[in-house]
Amino acid sequence: MPTLAAPPTQELIKRFEQLRAQTEAICAPLEPEDTVVQPMVDVSPPKWHMAHTTWFFEQFVLQPHRKGYKVFHPSYGFLFNSYYNTVGNRVQRAERSTLTRPPLREVYAYRRYVNEQINELLATADEDTVAAFLPVLELGLQHEQQHQELLITDIKYILSTNPLLPAYHQSKKESASASPGEATFLEVPGGVYTIGYRGHDFCFDNELGVHDVLLADFRVMNRLVTNGEYLEFIKAGGYTDFRYWLDEGLALVRTAGLKAPLYWVEQDGEWMVYTLHGLEKLDLNKPVSHISFYEAQAYASWSGKRLLTEFEWEAAAQVYPPQPGNFLESGQLEPSVAKATSGLQQLYGDTWEWTYSAYHPYPGFSTAPGALGEYNGKFMINQMVLRGGSCATSFSHIRTTYRNFFHPDKRWQYSGIRLAE
Repeated sequence: MPTLAAPPTQELIKRFEQLRAQTEAICAPLEPEDTVVQPMVDVSPPKWHMAHTTWFFEQFVLQPHRKGYKVFHPSYGFLFNSYYNTVGNRVQRAERSTLTRPPLREVYAYRRYVNEQINELLATADEDTVAAFLPVLELGLQHEQQHQELLITDIKYILSTNPLLPAYHQSKKESASASPGEATFLEVPGGVYTIGYRGHDFCFDNELGVHDVLLADFRVMNRLVTNGEYLEFIKAGGYTDFRYWLDEGLALVRTAGLKAPLYWVEQDGEWMVYTLHGLEKLDLNKPVSHISFYEAQAYASWSGKRLLTEFEWEAAAQVYPPQPGNFLESGQLEPSVAKATSGLQQLYGDTWEWTYSAYHPYPGFSTAPGALGEYNGKFMINQMVLRGGSCATSFSHIRTTYRNFFHPDKRWQYSGIRLAE
């Protein structure tokens, strides 16, 4: 991680408090019963998210750097450790819904306690101490933002499994959205492009290992694929035609009975979609989302195009300044229609974009010592890279070199398609 310059104490305290409050604001519309549900192993209960992000600060900032610090509860390290083997045993991921205790009120008390201790540490520590823990504190803040995005996507999946299909919050009634216009393809010249993070602020270790790649000429779609365009794939029998699918993807379609993106529901011949605002009529002009890598690849094959590699994605962002789309800060919590009239639209925000790149380390990547070395490196196998952020991502959290990664069958994230040729 690059060396970070320490901001003024009050500025750092304010940012810490704002990010921590944002997590609780995301959970505020939930009932207590909503916060303990885990309908599939990929989803964690919201109560667990709130406690785990708090444990991160307690484990990696307060215990090493706050003299005389007393943990809030001696069992919380076991309950709320996620995957850090270096730290010790933990409740397994699939069993997080068993944590009906501690009660929600105690989790909020835990958050208040740790917040107070972090603020006291920031207010009293000398410059050398701050310099020692600042990189880990920053990692904790970025980690909290990652979990805010996971909270949005997990809450959506949790509520979608409730027979009542409840709304997380009500959206304003809007007329049908305007068309994003015909898709065009922008030229990206071939050549040598430098890939990886080269700045001086925060980045994750998987963005490091700056290196050059040689790319051929290619063209990139100016916007994301829409629901209407994806619906044509469905109507053309795309889910039943083996010619467009990778073998593993076709097996998934057949065993899981996939016929459309996650959250799409056909009622009386009309397509509806579950959103965080409840069940709504499918807006054909909005970007398609909640699809697996296999579905994105099959659609690209059907359309006679392909997916970008992650290096092409980053090169396109260097050639065409990204025009941000819709982020968490808008409060929409669903992808929106492309609004720009030229350039490379929605490269940031709205939906994560599947790439045809396996999640591997960059040249020279090395795993950091200790528990924090488990953050990214050990997951660099059997996953695909996504780029660009989504409507559940914070705008301050994304950058051109950011590498997200999921297994190719995953659909509960806001994942979509940008084509290349």
